[in-house]
Amino acid sequence: MNEVQARDDICRVGESLFARGYVHATAGNISVRLEDGDFLITPTDACLGFLEPSRLAKVTAQGQQVSGDKASKTLALHRRIYAAARQQDAHTACVIHTHSTHCVSLTLQGNTSDELLPPITPYFVMKVGHVPVIPYHRPGDPEAVLWVEATIQRYIAQGTPIRAVMLARLGPNVWHDTPGSAMAVLEELEETARLVCLNPTPAAHLNPLQLQELRDTFGARW
Repeated sequence: MNEVQARDDICRVGESLFARGYVHATAGNISVRLEDGDFLITPTDACLGFLEPSRLAKVTAQGQQVSGDKASKTLALHRRIYAAARQQDAHTACVIHTHSTHCVSLTLQGNTSDELLPPITPYFVMKVGHVPVIPYHRPGDPEAVLWVEATIQRYIAQGTPIRAVMLARLGPNVWHDTPGSAMAVLEELEETARLVCLNPTPAAHLNPLQLQELRDTFGARW
């Protein structure tokens, strides 16, 4: 995708997420890695529902901003996600971060699991996959960047590439090849979290045979 398309897609996805309640106020950010290695990212403290293509921050591959409003402070995290995730999937070109309500809620319940959600629906398994939880760090903490990068690399080394991590008490980061595809991952993740929050009793997991069937039929990465 060229830069004009990327700018338009970021604004379109941001508006859609805001209109449907996946983001609120000035929470969340979206970035795209351009074909030349430069980045576009939403400005700091911008509302994703009211983005303007010309005001998106453009940053070089070396991290120097060259145009647009001031880049989101999460740029360092996004750049590390691209570097790590592209080791497995060279087409990774979009990262979305939100403070999605139900995902965050699950990290406030004292659950000590290493992952946000178990395999409870086929589409969560197929479209999202494993979502490791990153322990709480304050927003912008450089330590969180290192945690995320190391976690992605660990899952790849285990033969289980991932498309999302969950920052405890903050929200998910998801990635894919386009803004539309990354948005679809986020939607499936948040809706699965909502199912868990609405269910008064723990949901039964898909069993090993059912999971293997999803791997064999759809290439699910679980």
